[in-house]
Amino acid sequence: MNGPTRDLPWGFQALKYMFNSCCEHRRINRMAWHQGGILAITYLAYTCYHMTRKPISVVKSVLTHNCSNLSPPPDISVNDSNRDTWCDWAPFDTEDAPALLGMLDSAFLFTYAVAMFFSGFIAERTNLRYFLSFGMLASGISCYLFGIAKSYNIHNLWYFIFVQAIGGVFQTSGWPGVVTVVGNWFGKSKRGLIYGIWNSHTSLGNILGSLIAATYVESDWSLSFIVPGLIMGIIGFLVFLFLIPNPIDIGCSPPAALGYRKIDNSSDDDQTDIASDTHNINEDSSVVERSETSPMLSGHRRIYCAPRNNAIGFMRAMKIPGVIEYSLSLFFAKLVSYTFLYWLPLYIEASTSYGATMSANLSTLFDIGGIIGAIAAGVLSDSSGMSAVTCTVMFGFACPALFLYNYVGNTTLGVNIVLLLIAGILVNGPYALITTAVSAELGTHPNLGENSKALATVTAIIDGTGSIGAAVGPLLAGLVSRWAKWNNVFHMLMTADLLALLFLSRLVYREVKLHRQRRRVIQM
Repeated sequence: MNGPTRDLPWGFQALKYMFNSCCEHRRINRMAWHQGGILAITYLAYTCYHMTRKPISVVKSVLTHNCSNLSPPPDISVNDSNRDTWCDWAPFDTEDAPALLGMLDSAFLFTYAVAMFFSGFIAERTNLRYFLSFGMLASGISCYLFGIAKSYNIHNLWYFIFVQAIGGVFQTSGWPGVVTVVGNWFGKSKRGLIYGIWNSHTSLGNILGSLIAATYVESDWSLSFIVPGLIMGIIGFLVFLFLIPNPIDIGCSPPAALGYRKIDNSSDDDQTDIASDTHNINEDSSVVERSETSPMLSGHRRIYCAPRNNAIGFMRAMKIPGVIEYSLSLFFAKLVSYTFLYWLPLYIEASTSYGATMSANLSTLFDIGGIIGAIAAGVLSDSSGMSAVTCTVMFGFACPALFLYNYVGNTTLGVNIVLLLIAGILVNGPYALITTAVSAELGTHPNLGENSKALATVTAIIDGTGSIGAAVGPLLAGLVSRWAKWNNVFHMLMTADLLALLFLSRLVYREVKLHRQRRRVIQM
């Protein structure tokens, strides 16, 4: 397809001119090159989103009444009366500091959760290049504003809450935007593996945010926010210059979607499923492979068949089979993940003898485990064809991993490292699978017919619901750690993982049942 192009990014036009002039004699797979570029730029973009979320968790230790573990600046002498309080920052210099810092987390996360539902609606109806670049610039500014509070000696609690809330609103531009762009450029083949590797941007962003913040946390914590904010603004400008939201925009054909099984509207029983499976096995094995990797999509009546390229509403998107179950499961999965995101450095410092910098650096191991877990969950989902089962197994093993980390994780550095990696794998693996491959699968559900504009809406519903849990988790962690100590925080997290598991039980039952029926059909 070589149709007319429209609204091409300036940077892309410059690259196109240069490559056309020097590489006309070479045969280049245009689609492969563009797909690689899309993966790279969306990966870089969402890395920045998480990089700007992480500094608050590192800086908490110097905002609170906890200067004794830090090295004071040279101008404070040994006998100085301010030596034990030099790093305190009002209003976070009281015994209620954990609760106040929890309020900052909640201000960000609750506005993020609410705005996410509207963000998906907007993303479905706007140019994603403008949507993402503006969101990144505004998010970078909000991170910068938090940092300059030190430079301008701002101690007003409501200022920090306002900046966090504004940041939460603009950060919602990230996930619906990048998932939709990647969904536009890639088909369904090996989606779990592709998204699993690509989703490592979340953990990489957390790692970079921690390392950058840790570099300045003991000398000038304002730079822990200012530097990530500036980086995000620069990358947002690159997104504006180079991002192409849809292959149609440059005259390329969209990736061919593999077929789905057609279920007769008049029947919804399992026998119809089996008959349909048998028919597809004989005709096209690739179709069966896609069906087996998406059992949640089978055996349901057609709900809605929208005109091509029309965006659907929230209610129709929520009727897609599996959306509600995965949304509720993600509520508790993100509760656990974001509690670690915002409180892990402080917990490590409180439970060990490590300083703020060491604790921040050590916390990155949880995110490294998250990268491994995301890839592992994607591979298991692709090979088994059972996304809900994959998530459930990992949720189940996460509970004993959290129990062990709480009770023996602080014994030695080696034990802490190993258990942090294991916890990151098991906690972030299913979370990553649900927010990427599963969301993309549901956003292109066959019940939508030819409609390809449900992806951002479905992604926003699932991630928005999960983000409410992400807001609740750090808030509860701040309160529980203040009044009932850290052991009870981990009991809360283990309970949340069990609830995430339970909400997928109906889908697990169906996946196992369909898997057994297909095996019997294949053996016949």
